[in-house]
Amino acid sequence: MNQQQIQDYLAASAQERVYSVDEANRPLEVVRRGEVRERGLITRCTYVFVFNALGELCMHQRTLHKRLYPGYWDVAAGGIVEAGESYAEGAARELEEELGVSGVPLREHFHFYYNAPESRLWGGVFSCRWDGPIRMQPEEVMAVRWVDPHQPWRREGEFYSPDSLLALELLMSSITPEVFQ
Repeated sequence: MNQQQIQDYLAASAQERVYSVDEANRPLEVVRRGEVRERGLITRCTYVFVFNALGELCMHQRTLHKRLYPGYWDVAAGGIVEAGESYAEGAARELEEELGVSGVPLREHFHFYYNAPESRLWGGVFSCRWDGPIRMQPEEVMAVRWVDPHQPWRREGEFYSPDSLLALELLMSSITPEVFQ
């Protein structure tokens, strides 16, 4: 992507309409996505953990122009739920946009609250099994790899999105092994 395409993408993203919610995940108002950070609002987000038949987890590296955690590795596909969408609809949309995965059943696990200086959100956690091709969205994803989530997989010198790491930790402690098969 050239600089103009990046600027156009970021400007369009900032105009997306999303829910602002309270600490109990109750909708308060619909706002522009760009207002969320400016005003320190809480929003809704999805995390979709993609496993293959071997039980490996698909992770992707965020592009360098992402507003939050640029260049970090992310263990889940996902993003902010748009106004008018359910968590499940947002999860399916984000999975198709980021990784090109569509038409796959999503298993909803739980919701959790994430509160950090750079991001406050209610996350909806999903998983799916996918053995097909991955089609990376160039605006958001610059690399993909599969890892065994039951073995040490973090690499020295790499950074990882802390919100999706928390979602993965919560998922791994709450699910049974058949999810990975």
